[in-house]
Amino acid sequence: MDVDATEAQLQVRFVTKQEQYAVPDSPYAIQSNVQTADLNTLVNALLKEADGSVKTVEFDFLVCGELLCSPLGDHLQEKGVSTEQTLEVEYLERFPAPSPQDCLMHDDWVSAVQAHGNWILSGSYDNSLHIWTTKGQHKLAIPGHTSPIKAVSWVSVNGDQAVFASGSHDQSAMLWVWNVSNNSVDCVVTCRGHEKGVESLSVSADASRLATGSWDTNICLWSASLSDEDNVPAKKRSKSDRGQDHGNTREPLTTLKGHREAVSGVQWMDYNTVLSSGWDHLLKIWDCELNGIKQEIAGNKAFFDVDWSPLSNAMITASADRHVRLYDPRSQESIVKTTFTSHTGWVQSVRWSKTRDTLFLSAGCDGQVKLWETRSPRTPLYELSGHEDKVLCCDWSVPSLLVSGSCDNTLRIFKAKTALNA
Repeated sequence: MDVDATEAQLQVRFVTKQEQYAVPDSPYAIQSNVQTADLNTLVNALLKEADGSVKTVEFDFLVCGELLCSPLGDHLQEKGVSTEQTLEVEYLERFPAPSPQDCLMHDDWVSAVQAHGNWILSGSYDNSLHIWTTKGQHKLAIPGHTSPIKAVSWVSVNGDQAVFASGSHDQSAMLWVWNVSNNSVDCVVTCRGHEKGVESLSVSADASRLATGSWDTNICLWSASLSDEDNVPAKKRSKSDRGQDHGNTREPLTTLKGHREAVSGVQWMDYNTVLSSGWDHLLKIWDCELNGIKQEIAGNKAFFDVDWSPLSNAMITASADRHVRLYDPRSQESIVKTTFTSHTGWVQSVRWSKTRDTLFLSAGCDGQVKLWETRSPRTPLYELSGHEDKVLCCDWSVPSLLVSGSCDNTLRIFKAKTALNA
């Protein structure tokens, strides 16, 4: 740009997909050194002028496909965009800052968490599972595993009965039934087939199967049915055969072999497709009918977690190089679409929003939990502070709850407002 960015004037046109906030689309002249706060003031003034609105709305601004986080002129200079042409600036209602709600104490590191409806399930390094209400009330502590728990997932919640799964470094995954009114839990199935600890676990959308990833480099698929009559192979062993196992002992339906190091993350993408991440720097998409690999994506460091969003058809990964990356597995060009740089330690866990296709959480060994907008790669929307040690897991399964577990022995709950015009 020939003109100094701090002195230049720009012609801008404001556009939005949220029609209730639309302003006249005629161009406006503004200084190029304006920032988000200045644009907010201007758009709110235009709204008030257009319909007499007195309510002030906080907006974010998209310029050249990226959220504005610096003075407008600097942003344009970095993008190589001329100040001579009329610039289109898209604005959208800002996602409000989540508010801290509860801090739930455990006896050891909190290494796994998932919320569902009114309940939160957590797993700890003291080998125990815990059920909490979303208001922070402790319902139950559940022994059964003999090593730290690394993965938990709700399978189904139907009225008075809830089914959930857990995976542990004791090499097993367990299926549990919780009678809500009696507040009693039984382990009905113990899944045995891995030769090393279970690191990751996922339940298929129809709740019929589990996938587990292990330090033995394998992924095992299991029936999630509570009845052995529906399963082949499955067998009921005598107590002497089962040792420490609870309920029926089940063998895997299928074992997927291909990773060379620990399988850190697994997720069902559809009924016959599983996504996995590994310490071997690889992401793999598996065809579970053919028991083969459909696609393999190489990274440059160990992957510690992966999450896929059906809303955006994109994957995010947590990595040992301190970055979060967004991948589009369908892309014909660069599969890595965006790199998010803000963590100062290993990133341990990533989770998409279930309702907003551009928002996700990341949690890291720097003690930070960050809420990201995919169009703001260098600056997270918010940092959810409070943890005093490495954060091992995070969850955003319930739209109004952001949950994280840490080596400070706490599970932290943040409340998010969900009544937004997406």
